[in-house]
Amino acid sequence: MNAPRMGALVAALVAALAGGCGKSEDTSAAQSGHGAAGSDRAIPVLVSNAAIRDVPIYLEGLGSVTAYKTVNVRSQVDGRMDRVDFKEGQTVKRGEVLAEIDPRPFTIMLHQGEAALARDTGQYEGAKRDLDRYEAVGGQHLLPQQQIDDQRALVEQYKGTVQNDQATIENAKLQLDYARIKSPIDGVTGVRLVDPGNIVHAADTGGIVVVAQIDPIAVLFTLPQDDLPDIARQQAERPLEVEARSRDGSQMLGKGELLLIDNQINQGTATIRLKAVFANPGHTLWPNQFVKTRLRLMVRKGALVIPAAAVQRGPQGTFVYIVDGEKADLRTVTVERIEGEDAIVSQGLAAGDRVVREGQSQLRPGARVSLRDAGQKGGGGGGGPGSGSGQAEGGGHHKPAAATAGQRQQ
Repeated sequence: MNAPRMGALVAALVAALAGGCGKSEDTSAAQSGHGAAGSDRAIPVLVSNAAIRDVPIYLEGLGSVTAYKTVNVRSQVDGRMDRVDFKEGQTVKRGEVLAEIDPRPFTIMLHQGEAALARDTGQYEGAKRDLDRYEAVGGQHLLPQQQIDDQRALVEQYKGTVQNDQATIENAKLQLDYARIKSPIDGVTGVRLVDPGNIVHAADTGGIVVVAQIDPIAVLFTLPQDDLPDIARQQAERPLEVEARSRDGSQMLGKGELLLIDNQINQGTATIRLKAVFANPGHTLWPNQFVKTRLRLMVRKGALVIPAAAVQRGPQGTFVYIVDGEKADLRTVTVERIEGEDAIVSQGLAAGDRVVREGQSQLRPGARVSLRDAGQKGGGGGGGPGSGSGQAEGGGHHKPAAATAGQRQQ
């Protein structure tokens, strides 16, 4: 390669490098200017007014539904099961016949008792008449006193035999009644455990069917032991309402009343068990069903309430952003408790303060803000359509957002 061509190549390379550096400096300058302009943009936010109102206080827990009463229906006599008079899953009333055992052996026992009673009653009455005659002539000293005493003892013996016969008859009638197996409670039958034709015994442990009372029905649930003093104090003043909801909390299954607080705390879980009773005419609650419970503890009167989404947490504790004019200001607050989507604030705010409930992640103290409607989506820039107009929740118009850096450059 000759010297003139080498010199031309070097000159071209130097020119290219010089042009690239100049372009890079121009680009950096442009970006710097754009960033400076964008740092003063208005950040779109949603706000809500702090308000004073009464707030119901709930304690939430998990529980399971249990039948109010459960009875394993068993035979009280031995015999062959002739009939089953219920359908599985049937609603039955107390005293309704569920099954029948062959009654003939017990009918025979009844007839035998009645026959024995008739025989012994005749003997008793005859002995009593003899005693009356003996006593009539006894005063004339025509019979020895020992004979009269023996007759009196015989009458008492026959009297006891008659009473025993009457008890035998009552027992036979009871066995006949037991042969008709009846439901001891109102409830719903479960799966039939014994089919007709089987021999059943009073000593059988299985039973014939399980009857569960599900209206009313009970719910057992647990709450932290720290809530026990408040629950006990409020229950002493009035009945406490309990809600039963589906496991995700979306569906109301029933409302009931707290029945009792268990007499001991579970040390392993540091929880206390409670029992509530629910009217259940629609059978929306079913034994062994898992539910979410909400115990209405009290109503907090005159509480200062803001959206729970407005509360932020930092190294200094809980805080919120409030809107003062067009600026955002950080305010440290004391949150008494979170109740659903509401936060009860005890210190740091006053009624009417506008707190930011959406868009806090982009805020810093003193940042410019623009209020937007709840239906608008928050954007990264302050100059897009819709980002500079709208109303705060609870009223109040605002000024349009400042122009973007690009608009000011134009």
